Amino acid sequence: MSSTAPLTYDQAGVNYDLIDPLKIAAQRAAAATGAHLGGHGFSEVAASRGESAYVVDVGPFYLASIVECLGTKTLVADEMATLTGKSFYASIAQDTIAMAINDLITVGATPLVVQAYWAAGGSDWFGDAQRAQALVAGWKAACDTCGVAWGGGETPALAGIVADGRVDLAASCTGLINPKERLSVGDDLGPGDAIVLLASSGIHANGLSLARKLAERLPNGYLTEIAPGLSYGEGLLAPTTLYSPVTEALWKAGIVPRYSANITGHGWRKLLRHPKSVTYRIHTVPPKTAVLDFIQRQAGQDDREAYSTLNMGAGFALFVKAEDAERTAQISRDCGIDAWVAGCVEAGEKQLLIEPLNIRFGADDLALR
Repeated sequence: MSSTAPLTYDQAGVNYDLIDPLKIAAQRAAAATGAHLGGHGFSEVAASRGESAYVVDVGPFYLASIVECLGTKTLVADEMATLTGKSFYASIAQDTIAMAINDLITVGATPLVVQAYWAAGGSDWFGDAQRAQALVAGWKAACDTCGVAWGGGETPALAGIVADGRVDLAASCTGLINPKERLSVGDDLGPGDAIVLLASSGIHANGLSLARKLAERLPNGYLTEIAPGLSYGEGLLAPTTLYSPVTEALWKAGIVPRYSANITGHGWRKLLRHPKSVTYRIHTVPPKTAVLDFIQRQAGQDDREAYSTLNMGAGFALFVKAEDAERTAQISRDCGIDAWVAGCVEAGEKQLLIEPLNIRFGADDLALR
C-alpha cells in the first residue's frame, strides 16, 4: 500500500451520499409521469423504474431507452495529449457509447440507435482536426461493434458553462426488446441462480475523479509506469468494454438472463441493485487489471473501499439459471471477453458476500436502485 494517507472517492470530490438523494427524488417525480403513456395507448414496465434503462410496452414489443454522460475521462485524454502528442479520442468515443449501451442491455434490449451530445467550451475545440477526426472515427467504430445506427446528435459551443478547451460528452441509446420474452428486470431472479462476471478492460469510465486526484500524488503523474511499457495515463484510457455482442450472442444461444447489472458507479455494490431480499455469494474474484491494482495500492484503499467504488476487474454481471452458467461464460469468452462463474444467489437477507476478500455489503450500502 502507499505510505501516504489513503485517498477515498469522497476526497476526490464525489460523494454519493449527497448525489443519491437527488436521484431518488427525481425517480419519484418521474414515476408520477408514467401514466401519461396511457394517453398514447402505451404503458410503462413498472419494474424498469430505477433500473439502468427505462422500458415502455408499445404492444408487439418493448421499447427501451437510456441517456448517459461520460464524465471526466476527457480530462485524462487532454492531459495525455499534451504529454505525448497523441489523441485518445477514438477510445473516449467508445467509452461514451459504452456508458449508454452497457446500461441499455441490462433489461434485455437490442441497441438500435445511438445519438451523440458533444458540448464544447467554445467553437475552437472543434477546430482541432486530429482530435475531431479521432472522435468521429471512434464513435463510428463503436457503433459498428454493437451493430447500431448513429442517428445524429448535438454539438453546442457552451462558453461559460463548459470550461474553455474542454468537452462534455454524452450519448443516448434506444433499443428494442423483441420478442418480449427477452425482457430481463429480475422478475424470475432467485435462489439457485448463478452469477457470471464479465471482465472489464480497466477503470472504464467510473472512478476517474479518484484516478485524477491520485495522479497529483505521483512524481511522474500520468507518465508513471504501472506495468512494463504501460503508463498510468494509458492504463486509465483503455476503452470501456462493449458488452452488447455478448448479450446478443446469449439470445442466439437461447439464454435469457434473469437479471443483469452494469458495474459502474458504486462498484460491486451494483450487484445489490434489484430490490429482492436475497443473498449474493461470490466465491471467485476476477483478477484486477494493472491500472486498478495500481490505483488501489497507491490510494491506500482496503478491499472494501476499492470494491465499493471501482469495478475491480469485473465490468458486467449476468444472473442466469445455474444450468446455463458455464455456457454463458464460454459464450462471453468466444466474444473475446473473459468471464467467470463467480457465485450464486441464495435465500436470505439482502446482502453481497465476497467471500475470498471477507467483504460484506448490506442493503443499506446501496440505497439507490
